[in-house]
Amino acid sequence: MARGGRGLAPLTAARYVALATRFLGERVSTADELGVMDLSGEQVTAFLLRECERLSIDSATGKVGELRSLLRFLFVRGLIELALGDAVPPVAGWRDTRIPRLVPPADIERLVGSCDASTLDGARDAAIMLLLARLGLRSIEVARLELSDLDWRAGELMVRGKGGREDRLPLPDDVGTAVAEYLTVRARREFRRVFLTLRAPTRPIRPDLVGDVVRRACHRAGVEQITPHRLRHALASEMLAQGASLQDISQVLRHRHLSTTVIYAKVDLERLRQVALPWPGAER
Repeated sequence: MARGGRGLAPLTAARYVALATRFLGERVSTADELGVMDLSGEQVTAFLLRECERLSIDSATGKVGELRSLLRFLFVRGLIELALGDAVPPVAGWRDTRIPRLVPPADIERLVGSCDASTLDGARDAAIMLLLARLGLRSIEVARLELSDLDWRAGELMVRGKGGREDRLPLPDDVGTAVAEYLTVRARREFRRVFLTLRAPTRPIRPDLVGDVVRRACHRAGVEQITPHRLRHALASEMLAQGASLQDISQVLRHRHLSTTVIYAKVDLERLRQVALPWPGAER
């Protein structure tokens, strides 16, 4: 009921449960079956520092949110006396200070070309790579893709995104061809998901396998190791270079807010130089 009321995806709920298990599990004892007795802000901070020691700023911010949610739940339910959720320290950092790392278009084509579409695994990986590179799909969106999401007559693709959001995108010829070729060699299966594992027992892929596909392609192509999300950045940067507006990019990447897309304005350094004010005392 709680998951449905808050609109949490199963993977998100699983992360919250995992953190709660780690945090409370180390405190459980015979006298304290829930691990909430005498809980203090100092203990909360010590746990958070251990959790975030090797994490990026974005990942640490997620841990902070998960821990705050747990502590607020415990307080509302009367299991702890202090509202410790408000005492969880924020992650130090500044918004929009980074410039997305670009992937050269030539490297993208080398990654796609490294997949041997004449084999089952190569055909699957080629279709996945093209969905990432041409449409900017997230790993979880690739994993969720179902046969009914492919509208071959209309040349469209239904994308099941975050928070139950559904969007229709045009299906480029090369992407549609790659998916169709994979489905041909995949043969009929009882699963409605498009992408399946290659080894028995056959089942739908998980989102983390998409990252494995990209890593193997990088190794074959001899290019820098990148993540699937870098391919989203690469698509946005290439669209911007071709004259697309931030609004167009926002629609393709299915951002809820245009402010999320604004980060890509920083990659067009030549245009930024034209509008930048000269530094006092320096030649422009």
